Amino acid sequence: MKSFKNINIGALIEQRVTEYEIDISRICNFFSCTEEDIKNMYDSKTIETELLLKWSKLLEYDFFRIYSQHLILFSPQSNFYTCQKEKSTSLPQFRKNIYTKEVIDFIVELINSGEKNMNEVIERYGIPKTTLHRWTVKYRDMENDKYTQKIN
Repeated sequence: MKSFKNINIGALIEQRVTEYEIDISRICNFFSCTEEDIKNMYDSKTIETELLLKWSKLLEYDFFRIYSQHLILFSPQSNFYTCQKEKSTSLPQFRKNIYTKEVIDFIVELINSGEKNMNEVIERYGIPKTTLHRWTVKYRDMENDKYTQKIN
């Protein structure tokens, strides 16, 4: 998946099913529905969360993480009013953002290609400077290791 901006979850589910060669009859049994219902889900850009949870379990893939990455990359920056005071909530609080390999690769590629500099990435995506620096050093070292292995 190249972009987390435009998500077509039905197509992603169908891709996973195809990659793992899961028989349609197994899927129909799992969901207690017809083959046509499954094909309609594949054609759908959005899916109810309960169904998406079932797909995640059946295909052993966290489809919700795709939406988390979208939020990390494309949600608006906190404004003055939300930063002023924390509002109490009974909802679970998460300590840190979830950065997948794909998101890290995307960000590092933006910097390496010169499309954005570190300050622009920090400003646009809200990634802490130390995290961003760690990624660029780590992935530069990994690229150097790959190059060294090719020579030897």
